Amino acid sequence: MANFLIEKVLNNNVLIAEHPSYQEVVLIGKGIGFNRKQGEYIDTEKVEKLFVLKNEREQQNYIQLLPFINSEYHEAIISAIEHIKKRINNELNEHIHVALTDHLMFALTRVSQGVDFNNPLLVETRALYRFEYEIATEVVALLKEKTGIALPEGEIGFIALHVHSGITNRTLSEVNQHSQLVSDLVEMVEDQFEIEIDKESIDYKRLVRHLRYAIERVTNGETVSEPEKITSLLKEEYPLCYNLSWKLIKVMQQTLKMKVFDAEAVYLTLHLQRLQNKFK
Repeated sequence: MANFLIEKVLNNNVLIAEHPSYQEVVLIGKGIGFNRKQGEYIDTEKVEKLFVLKNEREQQNYIQLLPFINSEYHEAIISAIEHIKKRINNELNEHIHVALTDHLMFALTRVSQGVDFNNPLLVETRALYRFEYEIATEVVALLKEKTGIALPEGEIGFIALHVHSGITNRTLSEVNQHSQLVSDLVEMVEDQFEIEIDKESIDYKRLVRHLRYAIERVTNGETVSEPEKITSLLKEEYPLCYNLSWKLIKVMQQTLKMKVFDAEAVYLTLHLQRLQNKFK
């Protein structure tokens, strides 16, 4: 990778630079701007843990954030994103730098002022995105170590959604929509069966995972093959579960505005039947 030519030092942690391949970029790294001057080169091989924002829109959004960022918090947030990148061992969508920096800055400031914030989808997020939730837990511990501020558990859920968004290249609004959809579908199952599923139970986690993978198959356009002759059998044997599975699928279709393959009803009916048996 060629060296970066510094165009402007924005603060100790952020520079604007020129690169032969990427053109103008924003460089982010702890202390990267300290004692640097315009016209100097940065040898990328000597700079570890460097983030390069190539997307013009993300660059502008990040630069607009800078005046509102406390420098101590900023270094801690850069460390947090470094940790996320190391844990997933892959590239993160550039948007995470803007979205997560903005979110964490606001969260750290709010908690330091004694203001708490409720996360209505915490349980769903923990069940849906276990790997991301684990990373988010580590991020909260790292931020406490660096800033002395202990973010509440609800924040782990919010950070996990940002991590999932950064890994999958899905927008945060799409990730949030899927979490809310799963929550609504679980509520429909509880209402229909007149039960309350323990949110810490294996039954809840299985149901949430089944719904999550169904939603992902739909959004990815994956076709699902339908086991022959089983539909009519399920319809006859388990009418309540079969009808409920179609109600759930219709809500999925309306929310996602995409077609759900009929075969999903078969697998969902079988899952619902197993769940119903547990509560009989």
